[in-house]
Amino acid sequence: MKSCALAALLVSVLSFDVADAKQLRFAGYDFNIKQGKRMGPGPNDWATSQAFVDTKGRLHLRFSERKGKWLAGEVQSVSRLGFGTYEIEFEGDIHGQDRNVVFGFFNYPTADVGPDATHEIDIEFARWGRRNYKPLNYTVWPVKPGLKNAHTTFSVRRGHGRSIHRFTWAAGSVLYTSQQLDDKGDVEREVSWDYTPADPADRISSSPMPIYFNLWGFQGREPSDGKPVEVIINRFTFTPAE
Repeated sequence: MKSCALAALLVSVLSFDVADAKQLRFAGYDFNIKQGKRMGPGPNDWATSQAFVDTKGRLHLRFSERKGKWLAGEVQSVSRLGFGTYEIEFEGDIHGQDRNVVFGFFNYPTADVGPDATHEIDIEFARWGRRNYKPLNYTVWPVKPGLKNAHTTFSVRRGHGRSIHRFTWAAGSVLYTSQQLDDKGDVEREVSWDYTPADPADRISSSPMPIYFNLWGFQGREPSDGKPVEVIINRFTFTPAE
């Protein structure tokens, strides 16, 4: 899991032609919806039907079967966002997510910024195919190709339906925080990770990038229980650094 080669495989996102992509609007931003076959990460098949915004303004992503094929969902912001705080409120039981399913909230470099396995800042809910792996993943990818990513994981409590996740991206650090909420919306448990490397110019990007949300099958696998998956992002906010 810690090797660059394996880690790059886990979060690799291949580029796609957005010229004909369907769009949606969520949280005040326009997003392109990914569509195509055998594309990364995974690889998976992607369809515009797997991402939509409901009447309450919430973003839904699906990983489900249609005509014998499993289809994943991903959206990419049209705008590039830079230093600041990125926050979502997530609806779903992270602990109960299938071991073959990955939810990602992250920025990702465009071709002019850098190649895959660089610049990216991730929050991912994933067990990478392993039943007992901690499902809350934070990852910062280096600016320079070939350097090792920075990665840590946390456990989450079973059965919680709502949680808040944020990362604050600055020139010298990335501060992550996740909060599990009780039925009243109060914070019941909080974890955090402050990534502050000694050589931030090599380790933390300074280039604005699109923000992504996706739901997909690790290594192109279907859920181990064969059941479709849907997640809801109640809200997304970006607060630029002052």
